[in-house]
Formats: sequence, C-alpha cells, structure tokens
Amino acid sequence: MDQVIEKLQNADNILEVTDLCKFFKAGRKQTLKAVDHVTIGIKRGETLGLVGESGCGKTTCGRTMIKLYEPTSGKVVFDGKDISTLKGKDLLEFKKNVQIIFQDPYASLDPRMTIGEIISEGMDIHFHFSEEEKTKRVADLLNKVGLSAEYANRFAHELSGGQRQRVGIARALAVEPKFIVCDEPISALDVSIQAQVVNLLIKLQKEFGLTYLFISHDLSMVKHISDRVGVMYLGSMVELASNYDLYGEPLHPYTQALISAIPMADPDGEATRERIKLEGEVPSPINPPPGCKFRPRCRYAMDICEKEAPKLIEVKPNHFVACHLCHQQHK
Repeated sequence: MDQVIEKLQNADNILEVTDLCKFFKAGRKQTLKAVDHVTIGIKRGETLGLVGESGCGKTTCGRTMIKLYEPTSGKVVFDGKDISTLKGKDLLEFKKNVQIIFQDPYASLDPRMTIGEIISEGMDIHFHFSEEEKTKRVADLLNKVGLSAEYANRFAHELSGGQRQRVGIARALAVEPKFIVCDEPISALDVSIQAQVVNLLIKLQKEFGLTYLFISHDLSMVKHISDRVGVMYLGSMVELASNYDLYGEPLHPYTQALISAIPMADPDGEATRERIKLEGEVPSPINPPPGCKFRPRCRYAMDICEKEAPKLIEVKPNHFVACHLCHQQHK
C-alpha cells in the first residue's frame, strides 16, 4: 500500500488524500462507513471523474476533501499543507481556494437574496472591493457563465434550472479558487442543457487554470470531461485509471458492468453487444460483507474474496484496481 500511496502522490498534485475515512453514527451501536480508506491524488489542472452507484460515497468523499465534513480519520493535504492543522488566515485561504458546485440548483441558492448578492457574498469575506468594483466583477462573472449583467437584480425563482446552475458556477468562481468539487452539477438539468454546462466548465477550466473533481452518474459525460476516472463502490475506491484506459479496458468486474450500461449511438452495436447485469442488491454500508464488498454481486468471486479485502494495487502503468482476480491475472 505504501508503494501505491507514493505512486498516487507526487509534486504535481494540488490535493492528496491518504486513507480517508468518514463514518456516521447510525443508531447507538451502528456505524455507517460512507468513505472507507480512500487514497488518491489530484494533479493541478486536471479533471478527476468520480463515478459509482447512488450511496457509494462519492459526494461524501468530495465534501470531506474540502472540509465541509470533518474526516473521521486519514489525511488531506492541499497545496502542500495538511488541512487538519490549518487555523486563522491559513484556514480562510484554504476556504477561498476550494469551492463546490452543488447538485441541486434549486436548493443551493438563497431565495431571499438577489443573484448579485449570492455571487458577491464570498467577495465580502475574502476581498475588500468597493461597491462599484463588486458590481463590475459580478457583471463580468455573469458574462463568463453566459448570462447578462441584468440577472444580478433577479431572484433565483425567476431563473430556469440551467440558469441557476450557471449562477452556482459564477458563485464558485467569485473568490478565484484553485480547486472545485463539481458535485453532480448536471443531474438536475434537462438533457439539452447538460452538454452546455459541461462545455462551459471545460472552457472555464482552460481560462482560469482550475482543477476539478467531477462527480457524476453519467458515465458518458465523465468520459467527455475527465482526464482520469475513479470508480467507488460502497465507500471504497475499486478502480482508478486514465480516461482512455478505464473506458477502453475496464478491469474490475463492477467497472465492466458500469461501462456496459452506457448507451451506444449505433443501434446495431447496441443490439448485439454484451450487457453485464449485476445480480442482487447493494449491501448495506452499515453492515458490509466480509472480505471484498463487491463479492455478493460478482460473477468471478473466489474463496479469497470472502476472507480478505483486496487492496488498491497498480496492475498496469497508472492503472489501479482493488480485485483479487485482477491481481492474479496481472502479476
């Protein structure tokens, strides 16, 4: 595991996570393991996609990385600094440098504030702009996300879902961050709007040199925007590879099932290709099965899978998998 940590964490990273855990109490004696010993490094300027079924811990992982949730254990290092030790000005600087775009554009905007007030709220905390400078910056940010300056005087209920999400993006950009968690930013939008928002995020990343953690269920969109992709299952990282490798040759049985579910534009190809259907239900994160968490739904399960949880190991150059079968096949 030490070799994996060393491989995933290097000088090019803006954020490094080591053995990150986030557990929640579920009753008096039960614990829900939402994020269970996740190790990952995110390089400056890249987009890391994070995929998996609902409840696998993607959002909790993203929020814990940026201190919206306090980690149960593990270490998060941002820009060379352990975030658990940050205080005062250093903590304020960290909060400026990391932002989040929320999933629900209807719930994430204060209905009592104008759009201008929503976008400029962070500026009041981190900068000392005059009212004239603030108004100009809000207008400029609205323009960057494809809205006119007049939207600054409107309220959230006057906007469509796509327009609200653009405001959420402008709010995240307002404090000049380095790293943004995009928490399923397109899932609540019409299909016709989703591509526009994703292309906007790509454009802004190039313009401002941003780093993204892009969380989504839509594997096609993740493929479009991401440089590398991590696959989570029941709180754990089961596969991590470049966009090309993961979609071209998925190794973990769970990843293979996810990739096989992506619709194809070719009707003939869609009709003839193999679709991998997972049997059974997702185990409870409160009481996960022993050994490999995916074992009850895996068609390749072996005796060792019940006895020992597989570790995330590099089986090919920069391709990491937590699967006993893959480890044996790629020794």
